[in-house]
Amino acid sequence: MTSSKKSSIAAALLIALGAGLGYGAAHWRSASMASQPSEASGAADATKGAAAERKALYWYDPMVPQQKFDKPGKSPFMDMQLVPKYADDAPAGGVAVDPRVAQTLGMRTATVERQRIGASFQVPATVQLNERDVAILQARTAGFVQRVARLAPGDVIAAGTLIAELLVPEWAGAQQEFLAVRRSGDEALTAAARQRLVLLGMPAGLIQQVERSGQVQALTTVHAPTGGLLQELMVRPGMTVSQGMSLARITGLSTVWLEAALPEAQAVAARVGQPVEVLLSAYPGETLRGKITSILPEANAETRTLRVRAELPNPLGRLRAGMFAQMRLGGSAEEALVVPAESVIRTGQRAVVYVVEQPGRFTPVPVRLGRELGDKLEVLEGLQPGQQVVASGQFLIDSEASMQGVMQRQASPAALAASAAAPSASASTGSALEAVGKIVELSAQGVTLDHSAVPALKWPAMQMGFRLARPDLAKGMKVGDTVRFSFRESQDGYEVVTLQREPQGGAR
Repeated sequence: MTSSKKSSIAAALLIALGAGLGYGAAHWRSASMASQPSEASGAADATKGAAAERKALYWYDPMVPQQKFDKPGKSPFMDMQLVPKYADDAPAGGVAVDPRVAQTLGMRTATVERQRIGASFQVPATVQLNERDVAILQARTAGFVQRVARLAPGDVIAAGTLIAELLVPEWAGAQQEFLAVRRSGDEALTAAARQRLVLLGMPAGLIQQVERSGQVQALTTVHAPTGGLLQELMVRPGMTVSQGMSLARITGLSTVWLEAALPEAQAVAARVGQPVEVLLSAYPGETLRGKITSILPEANAETRTLRVRAELPNPLGRLRAGMFAQMRLGGSAEEALVVPAESVIRTGQRAVVYVVEQPGRFTPVPVRLGRELGDKLEVLEGLQPGQQVVASGQFLIDSEASMQGVMQRQASPAALAASAAAPSASASTGSALEAVGKIVELSAQGVTLDHSAVPALKWPAMQMGFRLARPDLAKGMKVGDTVRFSFRESQDGYEVVTLQREPQGGAR
């Protein structure tokens, strides 16, 4: 075969190959162009299906989230459209947080539970001297200090201990007159002279000594009237004393005080006469017993504590002023609803906890708090046993709620509704209005009604909850009943004042 013939065959093959590649590319492009509309239509169909599956539960006004409507439309409270509430949305008036974010931040929850409290609790206390058991020695007349016993402040002395010896010139002259009158034999004058010695402040023992001896006793001794701690000694040999001058101060040690700092929240647990148990660091394992003698009327402005004073016997003198102790107060045991103290957010005007509605869905709930119980707080209103509350990381939810305006919407929904309806409802504030509705939910405290329109308030037919003015209003009623009711506005919202079952076939 010649070279020219080989070249012609190669060129023909190349032309055939190029034609095949061009046909294949054109066919692939047309196929892809044809598939694009079908893919787009499929995505649209999927979106429509998802939207159809995501059915709205009800509609609500974001500014008054507790009132529900069964169809879309314009809010009767604000100049805005109602918002649909879906099953996978955050609860109305609540906030949603991505569960992955919550897990990353280590968010913890705790269960609202009932706990038996009040059996006993301890507060710090210190031992003090009993200021009711104090004796002060004073000079009954002017004189001179002849001798002082070898004592110093801080000594513990017994009753009858010699304190000082005084020379009293005025008593010497009165004693001479008494002895002269006594020798005269006139009993009336003798009695008068003896009475004069008493009025001069002379002790009865010294007067008897003068009568027995018939001698003037110018020197007199001063003895401790009671045993205890010699806190002050104000005389020294050679001093001149005047009438009424203090010579010594003695505090008894047979009993001591125990003063405790009681937090304000636990003040109700203490009462005068209540027995207490005392544990001292100086005597570990030993329990002393006393009783509360007084609760001082002033609280410490810095620590917000009350001073509680108990009295303890101290027969052996082991309890010393300044010792540290723990006072245990007993109380009647009772059950209380408690939550961890860290789960409560205090806003200054109220206390709020975040209740877990479902994973990633939280609702702020205002609560009324009671006593502080260590690391827990008593809840008087707002929660039920078994609810889950956020115990750690709730500030993330709180900041999210602040950005979404949840707390502001919950702050005063009744006030917002009242301000929106003020022009139309001002005439009917405080007066009862009537409507007909069907009971959707019922409890002793409230009722949810799917009611007819209320023209006086410019309300359309809708579903909303009411408080019951009296629990007996719902007696004999059940869910599904058609009722005629009258309601009025109160400080806590709208409340039903009368509730009557409508006969079958009654118009709405």
